[in-house]
This record gives sequence, C-alpha cells and structure tokens, in this order.
Amino acid sequence: MKKMPPIQKILEAYTAIVDKHVELKNNEALVTSSNGAKTYTVSWDNDIYHSNDNATYWQGYAGYPIIAVLMLQGKIPFDQKLADNFASVNWNEVNAKFKRNYAKAASEVIKKKGLDEKEVMVELERVYGALKDLPITIKRGSLRPPKASK
Repeated sequence: MKKMPPIQKILEAYTAIVDKHVELKNNEALVTSSNGAKTYTVSWDNDIYHSNDNATYWQGYAGYPIIAVLMLQGKIPFDQKLADNFASVNWNEVNAKFKRNYAKAASEVIKKKGLDEKEVMVELERVYGALKDLPITIKRGSLRPPKASK
C-alpha cells in the first residue's frame, strides 16, 4: 500500500464486523456504516481492492470497509475478544464530535468501554504491521457509488 490509513480505522473495522455490517460475496462485499446511513461496496480482483467509502475514495488509503474485508478474508489478524468491546459504536457520531481527530475519538471510546488504552494499542500495532506488509493495491472508487441504507 502506498498510503496507510490512521491506525484507529482498525477499531471501526472491528465494529463493522461484530455488528454484522459486512456481507461478503464472491469478489465483493457490502459494508453498512456504523450509523446505518450508507452502504459501501468493496470489490477486489486478486490483490487489487476498490472501495467507494469516503476514506478510500477521497484520501486514497484503505478505509475501514477494506480493513474489515481483509480481516474476514484472514489476510490480517482479527481479535474477536477485543473486537467484541467495540460493538454498537456509532463512529460517525464520535468522529464528528472530535472533528475527524481519529486518535481522540478512539481514545474516548476506549475509555468509555473501560479498556486499557496501551493494551488496545499493542493489538492495533500488530494488525497495522500486518496491514503494512500486505502486498495489495488500493484503488479509489468502486463499481457502484455509495447508497443510502434503508
């Protein structure tokens, strides 16, 4: 990957997975946002991943929908026990509250969940390292624009 996402996007991927917001198909996944307002499409062909989520499309790095798909595909580590702590987090709301300062947003959620931030960061670093070493290419866009969820 040429551009890495903020490490905190891993927590958003955890929420998407534990809240069952990721529907894997053949070479495509539909990922519903944490507030249920949008559904993003992640598609892949071998090691090239596309997504129409805002982070991937506008910032050019793997957004949480791609990270969640990579976890479900077994390409990067997924800690179910830790992920369970991030069920039902409305990341859209939290990130807006902290004006897209993902580190502050994540820190707030970790504290509210009563977790040890240093322990959480150790696991995030492990996942981030695996993501960094993954020989994949991230492409902006998708075959479909994001659609409003019902």
